[in-house]
Amino acid sequence: MSDEVRGWLSPKAVAAEAGVSQEFDLSQCVREPIHLLGGVQSYGALLAARLHDAVVDTVSRNTDELLGRAAAELVGRPVTELIGEEQWALAREAMEAAGGPAVVSAPASGDSAVASPGGPAVSGVLALSLESDDGRVRPFDVTVHRVAELLVLEFEPRAADGPFVFQNFYPRVRRALHRLQGAADVTECCAAAVREVQALTGYDRVVAYRFDGADGPGQVIAEARNEGREPWLGLWFPASDIPPQARRLYARNWIRVIGDVDDATVGLQPELREGTGEPLDLSGSILRTVSGYHLEYLRNIGVASSMSVSLLHDGELWGLIACHGDEPKRLTPEVRAACEFFGIALSLQLAAVAEREQADELSGYRSALATLLARLSSQAPDALMRPVQGLAELLHADGAVLLRGAETPTAGGPLPAGLRGLLERLADSGPVGEVWSSDRVPELLGLEPADAQAQGVPAGLLFLPFNRDGDLLAWWRHELPAPREWAADPARPVRTGPGGERLTPRGSSAVHRATVRGRSAPWTPAQRVVAGELWREMSGLLSGRLAARNAELARTNEDLDSFAHAAAHDLKEPLRGISNAAAFIVEDAGAVLDATSLRRLTTVRRLAERMDGLLDSLLHFSLLGQVGLEQELLSLDEVVDDALLVAGDRLAEQGVTLVRPAPLPRLRADRARLREVLENLFVNAAKYAADEGDGERRVWVEAASVVEPGGAAGREVTAVVVRDNGIGIPPDQHEDVLQLFRRLHRREERGGGSGVGLAVVKRIVERHGGRLWLESPATGPDGSRPQGGGPGTAVWFTLGGAVAER
Repeated sequence: MSDEVRGWLSPKAVAAEAGVSQEFDLSQCVREPIHLLGGVQSYGALLAARLHDAVVDTVSRNTDELLGRAAAELVGRPVTELIGEEQWALAREAMEAAGGPAVVSAPASGDSAVASPGGPAVSGVLALSLESDDGRVRPFDVTVHRVAELLVLEFEPRAADGPFVFQNFYPRVRRALHRLQGAADVTECCAAAVREVQALTGYDRVVAYRFDGADGPGQVIAEARNEGREPWLGLWFPASDIPPQARRLYARNWIRVIGDVDDATVGLQPELREGTGEPLDLSGSILRTVSGYHLEYLRNIGVASSMSVSLLHDGELWGLIACHGDEPKRLTPEVRAACEFFGIALSLQLAAVAEREQADELSGYRSALATLLARLSSQAPDALMRPVQGLAELLHADGAVLLRGAETPTAGGPLPAGLRGLLERLADSGPVGEVWSSDRVPELLGLEPADAQAQGVPAGLLFLPFNRDGDLLAWWRHELPAPREWAADPARPVRTGPGGERLTPRGSSAVHRATVRGRSAPWTPAQRVVAGELWREMSGLLSGRLAARNAELARTNEDLDSFAHAAAHDLKEPLRGISNAAAFIVEDAGAVLDATSLRRLTTVRRLAERMDGLLDSLLHFSLLGQVGLEQELLSLDEVVDDALLVAGDRLAEQGVTLVRPAPLPRLRADRARLREVLENLFVNAAKYAADEGDGERRVWVEAASVVEPGGAAGREVTAVVVRDNGIGIPPDQHEDVLQLFRRLHRREERGGGSGVGLAVVKRIVERHGGRLWLESPATGPDGSRPQGGGPGTAVWFTLGGAVAER
């Protein structure tokens, strides 16, 4: 058996096939290119002509009988010789009016008839007539669709009851759709649909058939049948009844009609097209012939004619309306159009019902989620593991686990033995934050249910990875054995039947009762949605994803900067008024005031002036957070020289010499802001520099590649250091001195100051994306210590991603 079949059927079904008579190989059915069978049903004729020049490319071999021209006479000749220029133009217009995508030919293997990107293919229908040699006019209903560069015309002799008039069916279809809209759930909707389709078509049995997954078996969920037909309602049919390539074609075409299971197929001429070496692609054909396997299947279940209407949800095949007749039956294009329209409307209605049910379900889950999130906001994540309205109960699971490194807090039952290893393997292959779920984990792993239980593998699993470190949130469910009534033994889907040696009869007389093992209750779309919403709430806490909070913090900082700027600016004016008022009092009434009053007024002026200076510092500090940076590649030596133009006098007053042991590099930075950093550091260091015994006081400025504290392990960065040999700063006070208005001594000591300088330096460095840190005792890039004086302080800073060059 081929790998394709093994990948589609379950291991149990593959094993069952091995015991079937050697006369049958199910892989042949799976591989059969049903869109390239090279024939049509005999009640109609097919003609395909090139769009650009109207030359006939392919025809069915029955054109002589139906169209009055032999196939050999048509191929290679203009189609207008048969239908005329006017009717050819009408056919092209019908194709364009249909608005359907062109059918794209599939590979020769038939493995994958490529699905049209816009959904099921759409055909156009029109009335054409041909005149015979004896002058008789023969009317046809012609269906047109496009295959690559070809326009395909499918001729059906018009029924005796007149031409194609869809308006005749409109009132009936409208009433049927009105009944659908009143359905409360999917089952009721399908029950109404099968009754209406039977009334429209007259078939003896009409069923609604829902698939269990894209490749799974199907169940009859609604049925309308004539008296004497055995009931199929509730029965399950094996997945092998509808192989993958048939499902793909059902997803591409709304309707498929088989007029007579004993019809003699009419071949095409040529059998293989010259350009492709393959038969004409009949994926979108109404007349397309039928697989011998499927015809045998229909004969074995006593069906003489059939129609299938596709039911789609989100572009995927959800199910079918399957119609069976006891006698051969031809449907006019009018009836087919009505059924096709009904299938589209039913698909939309089913989607609306499902969305309504999901919305109701989701509302309940979100209410429970809100309770959980309230607990999460005030307590540790482990609080979610508490019973009663906890994590397990949220999704009606048997248990839940929160994996964070070695920690595995659980809710509900104990962690299944094999679950942790399974989660770690699955998490490596899944996208972070994307919900993964399955209600048949043992089947996915190729395990028998008993083996899965023995290994501690749960039947159902839903999880979300928080990150690539293995942190994740998961729910599990135990096996929930489900009894099913099958129309045939699912372990032996292929048996000899009365109508052939391949496919067994299906029906209630052959009911096989079996229990499905290895599956849990399914995870619903609403449960997947609410799990994702919980992940989004928890991910910031558990995996460090704090982008939203950081953005809020940034906005808060901006607001604080604006407030500080406004407050400082607005306070300066009344302070000046206080200072001036005190000065005027002294000036005007100083002669009559006592000494105490004069001293107090002088103090008021001094404090107002000091407050004015502090407000200037606050204004400057707040502006640093608002002014943009204009970065450029700078010579650090040149910026040091610029800084000395301002700070040089202060260093000279203190008797301090600035030392540059080596040329400094070039750095990318904002010149004005970098100069301000150096000015502050030089002046601050000069206050604390000590005499080294030779009468000289020195401050050093250097640059070197160093390992940044707290950065990536072993990664070196280019940093600048300004150091002195003064009194030093205790390590536990390194952070304090970087705060606004913080000083480690009285204001009048060490040359005064407002305690703003280092805070300004830190802010400018961080605006560049860099970091600032202190060392005391001070050391140089080579590890040397300054001589004389105290332990000293070294102030190091980087400029983020700045480029450093010599």
